[in-house]
Amino acid sequence: MWTPTTRRQHSRASLRYETDLTDAEWAVIAPLMPEPAPCGRPPVWTMREIWNAIFYVLRGGIAWRLIPKDLPPRSTTFDYFARWRDDGLFGRINHTLVMADRERVGRSASPTAAVLDSQSVKTTESGGPRGYDAGKKIEGRKRQTLADTDGRALVLDLQAADVQDRDGAGPQGNRI
Repeated sequence: MWTPTTRRQHSRASLRYETDLTDAEWAVIAPLMPEPAPCGRPPVWTMREIWNAIFYVLRGGIAWRLIPKDLPPRSTTFDYFARWRDDGLFGRINHTLVMADRERVGRSASPTAAVLDSQSVKTTESGGPRGYDAGKKIEGRKRQTLADTDGRALVLDLQAADVQDRDGAGPQGNRI
């Protein structure tokens, strides 16, 4: 429930964009960031600014090319986004946040039960996994979600629609 105290605590009015990370949010993400490469050119943009650009794109639902000029350029932002996605950084951050939230409400960090659900969706794009779900007569992809009993997302998995639900719980797929 929102109270005047919690509204002040979570206010984003002082930020440049509402999608920018607060100092408290950055304090959670910063320790999980991979070490910078020991060789090569030093980065021009801070990791926090790159995260701000990623959140701007994701929260606004805009194209990468529409990133404002005061944020890192789209090529830099997308390159980091793709690298972190492929390295599983987003999954590690989600895991850390889920464990912290479970402990915050007095539960054990690791859940003992979870709920698996899937949804087949139509796609017209040629990139990414795609298949035909004969049961639902849909050409496209299947989203599989594993959540704890309080609704916290543990695993989000994207697969071709022709993958059966019982098979989709295995190690294959594109974990997000």
